[in-house]
Amino acid sequence: MSAELRRQVVAVYREVDRRGLIVASAGNVSHRTARGMLITPSGCSAETLDPGALVPMTLDGKATGQVAPSSEWAMHAAIYAAYPDAKCVVHTHADACTALACLSEGLPAFHYMIANFGGDDVRCAPYVTFGTPELARLAVEALVGRTACLLANHGMIVHGLTAERALTGAIVLETLCRQYLLARSAGTVRLLTGEEMRAAHERYRTYGQRGDDSRRVPREPRHA
Repeated sequence: MSAELRRQVVAVYREVDRRGLIVASAGNVSHRTARGMLITPSGCSAETLDPGALVPMTLDGKATGQVAPSSEWAMHAAIYAAYPDAKCVVHTHADACTALACLSEGLPAFHYMIANFGGDDVRCAPYVTFGTPELARLAVEALVGRTACLLANHGMIVHGLTAERALTGAIVLETLCRQYLLARSAGTVRLLTGEEMRAAHERYRTYGQRGDDSRRVPREPRHA
């Protein structure tokens, strides 16, 4: 396992903590590897996390070493198994994402930047107990055609083509959820029409630097 990959995972975990997207150990980060994934350990904090403590795992749950992986490892593994483009996964209990998820609502097309996540909304997966195979299955379903979803009464999860893209996705999703809740508290939110969202998706096809594939439309899930 490369030292650089371990460094990247720790850097993402520390950055989501620095930005207030996780509190204590309420979040986890993983990265795809040739043999499965590398994931943050159970109960870790940004202050104490060491690159050597990250847990290598196969996608069927076989972990290497003496440290227990995050309790949400099954959700990360299921996303890697279903979505070939997923290279890094970030899961947090960020305030605005969690507040909206506790209403069992997804994030609708109130802003054109919803297109960042591949569709016209960000879905909310139904509530089930954390750390279970059922939660993993529901998250995979909510991510069809998307790179992010909310988890009812729980939080959010984002995947990206790179660690940087996954981190950016988590930050953008939290920002959009906060903006939506602020707008809703002030009045009736105007949602973009299907035509307006189609125009936004089309603009995103040529937005950014040449060769930037960060907004590639997510592939459909891989079925066993």
